[in-house]
Amino acid sequence: MKGTYKITLFILAVVLLAACSRKKNTFLNRNINAVTTEFNTLYNGDMAFTDGKNQLAYGFNDNFWEILPVERINIEEAETKAPGASKNADFNRAEEKASKAIQKHSMYIDGKEYNPQIDEAYMLLGKARYYDGRFIPALDAFNFILDRYPTSNNINVAKVWKAKTNIRLKNEEYAIESLKKMFDTAELTEVETADGAAMMAQAFINLDSLVPALKYIKLASENVKDKELKGRYTFIKGQLYNRLNLKDSANIAFDEVIEMNRKTSRAYMINAYLEKGKNFDYEKGDRTAFLVLLQDLEKNRENRPFLDKIYNQFGDYYRNSDSTNTAVAYYNKSIKAFKQDKTLQSVNYQTLAEINFENAEYKNVGAYYDSTLTYLQEKTRQWRRVTKKRENLDDVIKYEEIAATNDSILKLTKMSESEQLAFFTNYTTKLKEQAVKDSLEAIKIEQKIANKEFYEKGKVVSGPNKGGSTFYFYNTSTVAYGKGEFRKIWGDRKLEDNWRLSSKQTSLIDNDDEVAVVKPIAENELYKPQTYIVRIPTDEKSIDSLAKDRNFAYYQLGLIYKEKFKENDLAINRLEKLLTYNPEQRLVVPAKYNLVKIYEAMENSSVADKYRNDILTNHGDTRYAEILRNPNSQLPTDESSPEFKYNQLYKEFEAGKYADVIQKADDYMVVYNGNDIIPKFELLKATAIGRQQGFEAYKKALNFVSLNYPSTDEGKQAQQIYSNVLPTLEFKEFVPKEDSKSWKLVYKFSNEEGEAAQKLMTQLEKAIKDYHYINMVTSNDYYDPQTRLVIVHGWNTKLGANNFGEVLKENKEFKIKRPFFEISTPNYKIIQIHKNLNDYLKETSTK
Repeated sequence: MKGTYKITLFILAVVLLAACSRKKNTFLNRNINAVTTEFNTLYNGDMAFTDGKNQLAYGFNDNFWEILPVERINIEEAETKAPGASKNADFNRAEEKASKAIQKHSMYIDGKEYNPQIDEAYMLLGKARYYDGRFIPALDAFNFILDRYPTSNNINVAKVWKAKTNIRLKNEEYAIESLKKMFDTAELTEVETADGAAMMAQAFINLDSLVPALKYIKLASENVKDKELKGRYTFIKGQLYNRLNLKDSANIAFDEVIEMNRKTSRAYMINAYLEKGKNFDYEKGDRTAFLVLLQDLEKNRENRPFLDKIYNQFGDYYRNSDSTNTAVAYYNKSIKAFKQDKTLQSVNYQTLAEINFENAEYKNVGAYYDSTLTYLQEKTRQWRRVTKKRENLDDVIKYEEIAATNDSILKLTKMSESEQLAFFTNYTTKLKEQAVKDSLEAIKIEQKIANKEFYEKGKVVSGPNKGGSTFYFYNTSTVAYGKGEFRKIWGDRKLEDNWRLSSKQTSLIDNDDEVAVVKPIAENELYKPQTYIVRIPTDEKSIDSLAKDRNFAYYQLGLIYKEKFKENDLAINRLEKLLTYNPEQRLVVPAKYNLVKIYEAMENSSVADKYRNDILTNHGDTRYAEILRNPNSQLPTDESSPEFKYNQLYKEFEAGKYADVIQKADDYMVVYNGNDIIPKFELLKATAIGRQQGFEAYKKALNFVSLNYPSTDEGKQAQQIYSNVLPTLEFKEFVPKEDSKSWKLVYKFSNEEGEAAQKLMTQLEKAIKDYHYINMVTSNDYYDPQTRLVIVHGWNTKLGANNFGEVLKENKEFKIKRPFFEISTPNYKIIQIHKNLNDYLKETSTK
């Protein structure tokens, strides 16, 4: 009996194996392979695929500051990999199952597939590769369906997925073309219509073609069945309307999202409210109703994950309602409620920076811009824009401090002694009153500590009512008392290891704040008016220096506000205030010229004409007057880039062609007017002028560059040279010969004698070699437009240089009869800087 049972099982197994054959087109074969594919291999593959997709979606955060992508997922393109080399284990498993289904259950016989589940296997294969970022292999799978299974019920789905893949590969035009063909020729279900239209919208969004994108996202939202996707597509529709500046239509779309309420993601609903808030018309809209809406959103417990966004909207509301302090409070609340939206944080900090800029709190502005940059992705357009503002702000902070400080000091210098005494008596009285108040508070704190009133069951409490959070280090009075007690016991100590050692005690006697703690108030110099009065400068040189620095600061601020921040009112304020101080002449004309330009930009022609006429009448010989006379000069055309032209011109400068450099720099500055390279041409021109015409011309040219381009690197370099380098070069008295140990032998030529100068250099080099002078070198130096100097460098004494010249004059091989003179290296530097060779020759000829 048992043997018969075994034989029966064996025969049944053989029959089943025969029935599973993929080579025979039988009813049993088709159904067994189809069922096995669908409910075993593909089922497991689909489960793994769904897990992987959900994992990707879970880690994705929408950026509602940009148009949302149609797919709520982030896929990074990977290199083409073989199956099994997936980055994601779930997609790897899905791909393996799809491949297994194809390899073991495909019934492709005589050019026809008889297993109806194989096209599903290829779909799963393509999707798994797509979400794994391997788009080229994914395309192969979708193309295989389109080529081999043209009658498959997945054919339109495959077309949509192929288009999705091409969009990921930046082939938007091809995707649009293929999807349009599908819409025109195929009969589509609602799901296929929604998916295809959504992909069409994504392709057009990527190409920044928002009008056709809007058409297809509307089609997608009308046909999609999934409520989450419907909310997403409708929200994108509202965003597109906003980008097209159709605010009313956008608000209608956002209302559709809001009406869906719990049927879609709450993130879409809350952001729809906020987008409507950004569109709110503060002139015509019902502000009270809008504020009530925001308050309701804040109170709703379900909205806690979105409080940072809601608080930001409150801030915008109060800022637009001229309640700046309340707005600042809400922007700070938004910052504290930070969740994951880094863009929102950057917006909060940047807005606070702008508010502080309007209030002239420039140090705070810098701090807020620094915070803004920490939440921006580096090298983006917005990051570069904020970085540039931050860099420009350094100059604003610097010059505003100089202007404010010097203004205060100069105001004090103009007071009589009695006025100074009254001013500082009032100041020190207030300081003393505050010090007494702090001392009394410290005594109260000491008593409370002695009575253990700050502690109750190990918990820090405060005051008679024992209420509130008053942790020791949050209470300034307590901290001040603690510092004082520490000094009584330990003295002044640095924060370092082994601070208790007696050798670590230090003195802070020079620090005013520390003196205020150690000394009694009545004896402390900090509270005596005379302490401050004696610090007021009295000599004219110091006062003039303060005034010059103050004036230059006002000028720089005017240009920075005009050029870098486009704050015309602030620029006018600083420049016109400068003119009231009767500044040095070098600042007057450029200040008036910039006021002309500012008032022209503000279309205030009457004031602009006032300053223009002033320049033309009182400063008619300046370059500014020339620019005003010929504002519309014909610009020559030039196809070369300004950078190429600058590099060419710099080579001419190195070759000593200073006249050409000056002329061409002027020409190029007309050609490239408004280009950022203009300051480079100006500085190069100034340097060429210095080499050609000497110290005074160089000083004037540098001054022009520093005043007209103060915020550029070239302007700052020019100002640094003007302020720090030129004063060291101003000395032009010749150094006595006894003070120099470096001399030169010099032959003078006119510029027309270039060939003779070169011939002499050849003779000098041969003579140096023949006489075995290893430290001697020659050069052909530019002096001025009419003169060149051929020089032998390297002599230790004047006599040595003279003897060499005399030897060459008498030597039969050379017979150099041309006149020469000797000059020390320091004096050669002086004649090149000040172009006073004739003075030197006259002086040496009389000795």
